[in-house]
Amino acid sequence: MTDVERPYDPDQVVRLHSLTYLEEDGEITIGRTEIDSYAVFPADGAAFVQRLQNGETPRQAALWYSSVYDEEIDAAHIVGALEELGFLRTGGEPAEATGPVRWQGLGRALFSPVAWVLYGALLGWAGILMVRSTDLVPTYHDLFFTEYYTIVVVGLFVGAMPLALLHESFHALAGRRLGLRSRLRIGRRFYFIVLETSLDGLVAVPRRKRYLPILAGLVADVLVVAVLVIGADLSRLPDGSFSRLGMVCQAFTFATVLRIVWQFFFYLRTDIYILITTVLGCSDLHGTAKQMVTDRVRRGFGRAPVADPSQWHPVDRQAARWYSWLIVAGYSFSGATLLFAAIPASYHVFAGIVDRFVGGATTAQTVDSALFLALNVPQFAFTVWLGIRERRERAAATFNHVIA
Repeated sequence: MTDVERPYDPDQVVRLHSLTYLEEDGEITIGRTEIDSYAVFPADGAAFVQRLQNGETPRQAALWYSSVYDEEIDAAHIVGALEELGFLRTGGEPAEATGPVRWQGLGRALFSPVAWVLYGALLGWAGILMVRSTDLVPTYHDLFFTEYYTIVVVGLFVGAMPLALLHESFHALAGRRLGLRSRLRIGRRFYFIVLETSLDGLVAVPRRKRYLPILAGLVADVLVVAVLVIGADLSRLPDGSFSRLGMVCQAFTFATVLRIVWQFFFYLRTDIYILITTVLGCSDLHGTAKQMVTDRVRRGFGRAPVADPSQWHPVDRQAARWYSWLIVAGYSFSGATLLFAAIPASYHVFAGIVDRFVGGATTAQTVDSALFLALNVPQFAFTVWLGIRERRERAAATFNHVIA
């Protein structure tokens, strides 16, 4: 055995932490929830681990395995893998009795039957208002609630951050309702900067219980739209027009609708992508599809493919046959949007700013333009830096894998 740091004794009982076992599609996920460490084992391998957890020595468990499955098992390798996963207890380390995670009660309340009734009433109210008053239906014109670029950008940015955190909080609380821990991190999808909630423990939860944590962020966004529509209607002036507060509500309503639509760009591995892969039972659909596309391109140039389809999960291989084409279409759409919409729009805005600097702009317009640049240039630089960092991390991981 090469992976176990301490001497391996096949006649010494292996002390394991409290582990969870989830059987699904002929495989068993074993995990240690307090550190979010999980691994998928074949059914026979999981049975071997369970024998170890029940107090048998590796030699006893290996003899049982050979008598049942009529083949030998590399007990030392399995014990080494368990140690790498953090499943083994060392010294006087106790087996953790996993208690309730923080905010579990709030998560249960937030998705209780009473809460769903309230959510339904809220959505019904907003829906009736939009049917009666079509000016409550958000459009892109609502974004420009003032003529000053800086106020629009700062306002939308300041408002978008709490709403994005609310989206992720719903994910986290829906998971914590099940006793799962969560982490919030910043990620990148193509040229988009996103907040992500990591719920690694979902792999150890029955599939039917994963859907709510996956869709909880969209639930939050829909509720935000309803609240903003109601708020805009309640803030109308006596002549029926929107007050300044109502105009701001409408701006955020449209921005939130865009965030909902963005979730359906599932080639960017959004919540809808996770939902699809969960329903289908995929392991790494996106990675498999990218390898499939790469090999198609290589074959088109007369070069040999580099991927080994036998290493792909069967469900991934089947789904990637259609999903790979959606990746190509999706990234082509995003690239075209960047090339023909985002870049020209940015050029128009920056050209206007330059005209303000070199022309006869007022002091307020000059200050507005300077603040706009100060706010947006760092965001662009951060996106570029994040992309470079991710590329370096992938390169380092590939290098370490090659030399290992």
